[in-house]
Amino acid sequence: MMDGSDEGPDLLAEDKPRSVSVDLETDTSLQVDISDALSERDKVKFTVHTKTTLPEFKQPEFSVVRQHEEFVWLHDRYNENEEYAGIVIPPAPPRPDFDASREKLQRLGEGEGTMTKEEFQKMKQELEAEYLATFKKTVAMHEVFLQRLAGHPQLRNDVNFKVFLEYDQDLSVRGKNKKERISGFFKNMTKTADEVLLSNQKDVDEFFESEKGFLVEYHSKIKDATARGDKLTRAHKNVADSYIAISSGLTQLATIENTELDKLFTKLAEFFEKARKLEGRVASDEDLKLSDTLRYYMRDSSAGKDLLYRRLRSLADYENANKALDKARSKNKDVHTAETQQQAACDKFEKISETAKGELTNFKTRRIAHFRKNMVDLVELELKHAKAQVQLLKNTLANLKEDL
Repeated sequence: MMDGSDEGPDLLAEDKPRSVSVDLETDTSLQVDISDALSERDKVKFTVHTKTTLPEFKQPEFSVVRQHEEFVWLHDRYNENEEYAGIVIPPAPPRPDFDASREKLQRLGEGEGTMTKEEFQKMKQELEAEYLATFKKTVAMHEVFLQRLAGHPQLRNDVNFKVFLEYDQDLSVRGKNKKERISGFFKNMTKTADEVLLSNQKDVDEFFESEKGFLVEYHSKIKDATARGDKLTRAHKNVADSYIAISSGLTQLATIENTELDKLFTKLAEFFEKARKLEGRVASDEDLKLSDTLRYYMRDSSAGKDLLYRRLRSLADYENANKALDKARSKNKDVHTAETQQQAACDKFEKISETAKGELTNFKTRRIAHFRKNMVDLVELELKHAKAQVQLLKNTLANLKEDL
């Protein structure tokens, strides 16, 4: 209990750890999670644990160790496979990046002489907690990627996914070299230019024309919302950091000389220390439930846009095949070849369209359910923290009045 309070919850009791979550399929025949992770200087090793009842796997339960590059390799295998052109490919998890936290810890060490011992320890605890939170989120995003694949009726059957989960040796996946990165850059430039040209093409299907307009606007707005969410989270973290300096200053004032204000300064220092912890929890929960949700669907909506691009590319190929067939018939030359190519383009376009409708509908259902869950969770947590802050203020005022 807090000082001066005989009832009510402990405001500073540690919350149970929460993690990033995305609503997935309820099928339990293939369950994948990351049971452990080890952070090294330049890489993170993830222990991928699989439990399954599917007959194509040799064992019902097994684990392998994977690195981030292998997750990217798996994502690329899906992205480059034309069989999945009509599917929203789950976005690849972001690369582990702990440089910012490490730099802050390094700067803190360099500035140790300018702080009191108490202030240094509090700042160090804050930065260590920030590093741990970043690490946990990194693990969670890699896990979500695998669970999305495992929960998809088609993607889960891919041979590369099976190899990723089951092969207990290093996949010998390397990062892209300079030549490959330059090639990828020009490929993305070509794709961007292609998207601009195709964006002006009127879709023959009203459903996809509507989805295209929605996703373009949605992606732009959620990208802006993500930036604003990050700004909000940083503001709360800055407030929590400022409370450390205030608390340390008041503690110093209380110990400089023996005066009647000693107790007042000490109790105010305790208040700011407890307020710091509460503010830190607010920032952590907003980062997890708001910013991370927005960031995930910013990337997922980009994957949805990629699906529509692939379909429009297929439509353009189909229309070009029709023109080529008309030209061949007018010249009465290579008609059979043109007919074969036209039919193949038609079949491919129809297959993508049929699959894409279900995928985009599922994307909407999943997105709404996930947003509703996380926003409800966020509001409940905000109310909990607001009540805790009010209770902290009341208890502090009551304690101060006792000394008057």
